[in-house]
Amino acid sequence: MTGVCPNQQIEAMIGGGEITASPEVIPAQIQPASLDLRLATVAYRVRASFLSGEARTVADRLAEFEMHRIDITDGAVLEKGCVYLVPLMESLALPADTSAVANAKSSTGRLDLLTRTITDGGTEFDRVPAGYTGPLFAEICPRSFSVLVRPGMRLNQIRFRQGQAVLCDAELTSLHNDSPLVDGPAVIQDGLGFSVDLQLPDTDLVGYRAKPHTGVIDLDRIGEYDPQEYWEEVRTTDGRIILDPGAFYILVSREAVHIPPMYAAEMAPYLAMVGEFRVHYAGFFDPGFGHAAAGGAGSRGVLEVRCHEAPFVLEHGQVVGRLVYEKMAEMPTQLYGAGIASNYQGQGLKLSKHFKAVG
Repeated sequence: MTGVCPNQQIEAMIGGGEITASPEVIPAQIQPASLDLRLATVAYRVRASFLSGEARTVADRLAEFEMHRIDITDGAVLEKGCVYLVPLMESLALPADTSAVANAKSSTGRLDLLTRTITDGGTEFDRVPAGYTGPLFAEICPRSFSVLVRPGMRLNQIRFRQGQAVLCDAELTSLHNDSPLVDGPAVIQDGLGFSVDLQLPDTDLVGYRAKPHTGVIDLDRIGEYDPQEYWEEVRTTDGRIILDPGAFYILVSREAVHIPPMYAAEMAPYLAMVGEFRVHYAGFFDPGFGHAAAGGAGSRGVLEVRCHEAPFVLEHGQVVGRLVYEKMAEMPTQLYGAGIASNYQGQGLKLSKHFKAVG
């Protein structure tokens, strides 16, 4: 088979020892096209972000960069602006024909909690080569808010694939014609174009900007935080906003996206030609996202935007990223939003699940 491994194939990989964990993987970790990864019991404060590099282990590099270690067994705060390395409970022994890619979970990205996976011998973040055998680690850098973490928390996820099944533009166009992927005209060039919505109906509220000085967020507390204590509202009546350098924004796509059940998608995190900003830290879109068969009616993509060196004018309808679609190796036996307590099916502009509902 060629394509992204669905949930039942992930279960088979666990049963076959290709994915191991201590403690064992629990059913709630298994998503339609990915596996959630869990933090272990220690966090290493490091001087800088790093990759292990060819023929080097993460343990080798920790000896160079570790400043101190923190036992998170009873909970510990990861400070804003610091870099941490946390071993994960899961390890891999991948077959020669299976590779993997990792990404932050949606709620992680919406907190501006930069979380990337690294491996022994790794030369890229979030990429696991075919046949990899060894441990996994999460590099965590809280950018806007300090966070309280505990063992077992799931900040990132991993998607397994056999071969390459990325749809070319012609295949993507054909799929859109058969099963519309967006609710308007499809901009297809090296993937499906994503644009920003700065003219939401019946409101001038178009997004949120993280406040610079806030309290700690306990990642286990769901729906408990007052958004006004952590976010400033971004409003406009003329369909444009100016992004401030270093600031983090939550915005929303103009398009309502559909991911048919036999496909998965990933948002390309950055397009150099669109401006001085980075869009979307959390890029996985599962089979069934926004799909009618899974209880959706098209779901907007929430855009996590950080501006870089210069102030930048962002205008309504501006293309800010693209979705790359892949075929599944098999039809998943569960879909996003269909009985698995998915938090963001049918979403619009929405903060992470830790905050009380707005309005």
